[in-house]
Amino acid sequence: MNALLWILIFIITFCFMEGMAWFTHKYIMHGFLWKLHKDHHHKDHDSWFERNDLFFIFYAVVSMSLIMTASNTGFWYGYPMGFGIMAYGAAYFIVHDIFIHQRFKWLRNIDNRYARGVRRAHKIHHKHLGKEEGENFGMLFVPFKYFKK
Repeated sequence: MNALLWILIFIITFCFMEGMAWFTHKYIMHGFLWKLHKDHHHKDHDSWFERNDLFFIFYAVVSMSLIMTASNTGFWYGYPMGFGIMAYGAAYFIVHDIFIHQRFKWLRNIDNRYARGVRRAHKIHHKHLGKEEGENFGMLFVPFKYFKK
């Protein structure tokens, strides 16, 4: 029973992170921390790193804190929660930074309906270079309207 509960908490946390990513992007990145996120929309630097990458550090700290708390206390729920956040971060990095923005030259030749939909939706978001008006959605669960044949 514990293994099933562990898996359930992991999956719920992973899915919850899509909502957190949407919220963080809409209200924090395009809100009061726009100065950190702006370089993701405006390439005003020559560095491979962006100030926007600092958001990854925040979620990594949350994930590691939950895992460390679980290992040092009886709060075993911290393991599936921490690993769920970590798994979402890895999925987000693969989809957003590697697949869409090609920060590494991998996954370039993927061409299916889901891949085209994710790319199309993200391109529409980046069409707006300012703080306002960027259409906002999750990264992994993209609205069906972008999945044209």
